[in-house]
This record gives sequence, structure tokens and C-alpha cells, in this order.
Amino acid sequence: MALATLPMPATHASGPPIALPPAISLAHHAVLALDLGTTAGWALRSRDGGITSGTMTFKPTRFEGGGMRFLRFRGWLAEVAALSGGVARIVFEEVRRHAGTDASHVYGGFLATLTAWCEEHEVPYEGVPVGTIKRFATGKGNADKAKMVAAIQARGFRPTDDNEADAIALLLWATEPTGGRA
Repeated sequence: MALATLPMPATHASGPPIALPPAISLAHHAVLALDLGTTAGWALRSRDGGITSGTMTFKPTRFEGGGMRFLRFRGWLAEVAALSGGVARIVFEEVRRHAGTDASHVYGGFLATLTAWCEEHEVPYEGVPVGTIKRFATGKGNADKAKMVAAIQARGFRPTDDNEADAIALLLWATEPTGGRA
């Protein structure tokens, strides 16, 4: 999936083309990487280059409707953006195959919430295929969860689970000069 583009406002549609801004200098802007799901892995490269990561659970409680997970996710995105001084770009794990129908529906809800939030706040977003992330981290596009965690640990990180490890790998892919975005 390509970076999102925002349509030109109708008032400028017939005017001169708008010049694109210069490429984002990632060392000076926060980049958020997400492994979308009810237990979402996340990793943030702050404006000063430091990396923070973790997991966040958006499971609804027994007395809540299924939409609450998406409302919590939306609020969490706003909180991350505010606490980091603004997010310049979001990359997320693009899943094309799911274990079951429920997982597919939940992923679709998170993806819809994420892309709508990004469009609303004019934050570019990009989906990265699972195999690309695994190949970058382990050298093998179909590496299992244990190998992903081990590969991220070998880089000096201590992820709590495979969701966090995936998010860290994705962030490194998106921001390191020797990563997939070089």
C-alpha cells in the first residue's frame, strides 16, 4: 500500500500545482510503527531518535460493545501524537491472510480506524507486508514468532511478545538508513 495522499481542496483544483514538501528527515520527526490487533504492538522513534515500544490491549470488557476497542484505539492514537509532539508518519503491518473470520473483521476495524484518523490529522501512512518485515528482521520471509523475537533481541531490544517485536522490526525497516527504506 502506498503512502496516503490527500486530495487537493476544491478551491485550488484549477490553480497551479502545489509543490510537494521535501522528504521527511526522520531524525527530527516521530514515526509510529504498529502491529494492529486487539493486542497491538507499537514502536515509536521520537524526534530525538530514541525508540520506545510496547503493547496495548484494546479488548472490550464484558459490558461493552465491540466498537469500544476501536474508540479506545482512536483515543490512544491521539494520546501518542500529543505526547510525542506530533507523529510525522505511521507504518503498519499489512496483513493479507488471517487465521479466521473474527481476526479478519477485527483487523479491518483497526485498519479503518487508523486510516481515517491519519486522513483526519493529515498524517501519511503506509502498510508493509508481513513477509517484508520478517525478511528484513530475520532474512527469511516466513520466519515464525520465536525467530522474530530473537532477531529483535539480537539488536538489543527486549520485546515482551511477538507483537512488540514485529512493531520494532517494522520501525527499524522504515527508519534505518540500512533498512528497507534506504
